[in-house]
Amino acid sequence: MKNTRRSANSKGEQKKDDDIKSEDLVRVKERRQIDRLKSEKSLLKKMVLFLLLIGPGMLVMLADNDAGGVITYAITGATYGISIFIPFLILMLFVAYIVQEMTVRLGDVTHRGHAELIFSRFGKGWGLFSMGDLIIANFLTMITEFIGMGAALLFIGVPLVYGVLISAVVLLFILSFRRYLVIEKIILVFAILNLVYIPLAFMAHPTITQIEKAFSFSGIPLGSSITAFVFLLIANLGTTIAPWMLFYQQSAVVDKGGVKEDLLYGKLDTFIGAALMGIISVAIVILTALTLHMGGTSALSYTDLAFANGIAKVMGQYGGVLFSIGLFEAGFVAAFALASSSAWAFGEVMNLPHSLNRKFSEAKPFYAVFFISIVGAALIVLIPNAPLGFFTLLVQITATILMPPALIFLYFLVNDKSLMGDKVNGKLTNIAVVAIIIGIIVMNTILAILLVQGGHI
Repeated sequence: MKNTRRSANSKGEQKKDDDIKSEDLVRVKERRQIDRLKSEKSLLKKMVLFLLLIGPGMLVMLADNDAGGVITYAITGATYGISIFIPFLILMLFVAYIVQEMTVRLGDVTHRGHAELIFSRFGKGWGLFSMGDLIIANFLTMITEFIGMGAALLFIGVPLVYGVLISAVVLLFILSFRRYLVIEKIILVFAILNLVYIPLAFMAHPTITQIEKAFSFSGIPLGSSITAFVFLLIANLGTTIAPWMLFYQQSAVVDKGGVKEDLLYGKLDTFIGAALMGIISVAIVILTALTLHMGGTSALSYTDLAFANGIAKVMGQYGGVLFSIGLFEAGFVAAFALASSSAWAFGEVMNLPHSLNRKFSEAKPFYAVFFISIVGAALIVLIPNAPLGFFTLLVQITATILMPPALIFLYFLVNDKSLMGDKVNGKLTNIAVVAIIIGIIVMNTILAILLVQGGHI
């Protein structure tokens, strides 16, 4: 009996070793190509190398400008015009970079995902807690992405049911390529469509004087609700940094096979992504400020589709179509990133195969989490009279509550010398991270007090 059990265990261990070798074989081939390109001196080869190594940073930042983010920026511009929110969003660009750069270092140095590190360093309880909270928050956020995609396609004439189902099918179809690097580049092509908001903002004809006015720091506009102002500040902060971003980028770096030698490229990738995210968010605020705010439009009750219709009335159908294209892309890319981060976290904590380089038959639980996330969220959006507004609000509250604990885990991990060696945080980075954590807690506390005192959003 003992010999039989020992034989079974040996077979199981051998099967696990074979799986790991099979998964890593893809990364080894790609690594050899990268190493060859690093030895080349021609500019063209260097550009190819850069294109191979970038991805996780740009994707996580552009996915952060998700459907909910686009609508949050649109509400901000339509409600307050070109105001103090523009310098605030520029500041958030640096906040996002500081936070996400740490995940790049963790991934390249440790070769382990974020959920796996929390599980191993803080114990099973905290590992399950972080994974469970992430999956629930991601699922709720996913619902808002399908709301955005459905509304965008509805604007160009695709019925809601077909729009949502087509979006889900395409997201699942992309998995069939079964290679991380290929899938990353496909999603990155979609993500580039987020740039559509930049020319749209110029089409609204902003003046230098109007932009400069935003930096006058004149305070909250007269007659505005302080509670609504603070709520939008927190909402804009929540669209800049969110827990799923930490899990996604670190796991993506690991699945891609990143190493210490790639750190410079990873940091550059993250900074470019953060810069684009900041520019696009400012562009959306300017666009809606000049097309909706100046027309006296009340935006707090707007839906995704209503914004496209409002812009079309001012800028013509072409403007509405471009806004909808950006909205669809925002929801599509974010939905993929959210489902991926949930699947990676589940696999990491449960010690199951978790790679986009795996075949479906080799990583059934990993792909099952991805499938359930996508299909479940899509079906909820199609429920007649579903409280979609409630889900959107719940997402805002959930992300706000979960961010400080997520940043605290990140802070301790990246300062652990046994994990990071000489790649731990410097003093300035630690000061910045602590300031960010305290800032979020203070803003959440202020909003809670205002709401308890009867403030209205």
